Amino acid sequence: MQYDVRALSAEHLMVQLFVDANDESDACRQVEARGLFIATIQPVRGNGLGAILPTGASKGRFSLVLFSQELLALLTAGLSIVESLEALLEKETSNSTRGVITRLLASLHEGRRFSNALAEQSEIFPPLYIGIVKAAEGTSDLPRSLARFIDYQQRIDSVRNKVISAAIYPLILLIVGGGVSGFLIGYVVPRFAEVYQGAGRSLPWLSQLLLDWGQFATNNSKTVLIMVVVGLVGLFLGLRHAIAHGGMTRLINKLPGIGERVHIYELSRLYLTLGMLLEGGIPIVSAMNTVQGIVSLQIRTGLSLASEAIQSGGSLSTAFEANRLTTPISLRMLRVGERSGELGQMLTQSAAFYDGEISRWIDRFTRTFEPILMAIIGIIVGGIVVLLYMPIFDLAGSLS
Repeated sequence: MQYDVRALSAEHLMVQLFVDANDESDACRQVEARGLFIATIQPVRGNGLGAILPTGASKGRFSLVLFSQELLALLTAGLSIVESLEALLEKETSNSTRGVITRLLASLHEGRRFSNALAEQSEIFPPLYIGIVKAAEGTSDLPRSLARFIDYQQRIDSVRNKVISAAIYPLILLIVGGGVSGFLIGYVVPRFAEVYQGAGRSLPWLSQLLLDWGQFATNNSKTVLIMVVVGLVGLFLGLRHAIAHGGMTRLINKLPGIGERVHIYELSRLYLTLGMLLEGGIPIVSAMNTVQGIVSLQIRTGLSLASEAIQSGGSLSTAFEANRLTTPISLRMLRVGERSGELGQMLTQSAAFYDGEISRWIDRFTRTFEPILMAIIGIIVGGIVVLLYMPIFDLAGSLS
């Protein structure tokens, strides 16, 4: 939340500033940390268009990757963590990011460790990030841990961006095809129905069915509109409920071909995350508990059972195999990692192997799916047009 603060500076000048804070006490602490004395403080309340659109004072979101990259560059240059954060604060123009850095500096000035300062803003810094920083504090190797996280996040984003890019064109086709089909059925067909209504000729069955729909839509336009709106709202709510309760994931996993690839993608993300944590010095059980929040329900259940098996003295490869968290290739790599003591590296290499496989599958799938989707949309639109013009063809034939 943003607060409008009027404060007195050390030079006895009244200044006004906007502070991003969790609550009023947090805003007061940030202002006092700057050496200012608060006169008035009140929350900023948006109204009208300003409440919807970002303004110059509030625009900008905190980017964790960008923050980590800049912090890594400063730490590598030899600055301390406090000096690095102060340098980032001086150059930052976004109020939201300035608020995050200010709160971090205030916590460090109070004597807290950097990981504890991050944990105070858990809505911004995920447990994964806090965990690698906490492990780095034990080894005094924060730059290397930040570099691992940046590489990890970039690899996750790379696969996600490939999926999004592959879905854009089919989505455009569906929207355009659905729009054209809806226009034909909702506008053109009712107009044709009015023309054919008094023709007194027997029409082909499919054409008659389509024209009957056109007449119904013409006579009950408000009812049809309400039905469409209710159907769209019901579809949206149903999808949201399915996503929230894992129903969508279960449905996708049951699709032939696709479900297997989704499972491999989830395993790839699991291996990459565990590998980064293990290479950062975090014990395997703690690492498995840390990744619970970023995996699907099915993987989370298997991970919990595998964690119990490892705590009972079992090996990671055996526990993962028993809970369907491996493939034949990754199982062999895990066993090699256990023998060589490089388990974290083997997990990372397994993730890299499956990332490549997923990327190749996405390319093949889009090259096959896009033409099929175009053909289906063409058949639907063409079928509607042909059914509309069949009575005209019939009439022309009788006249000739």
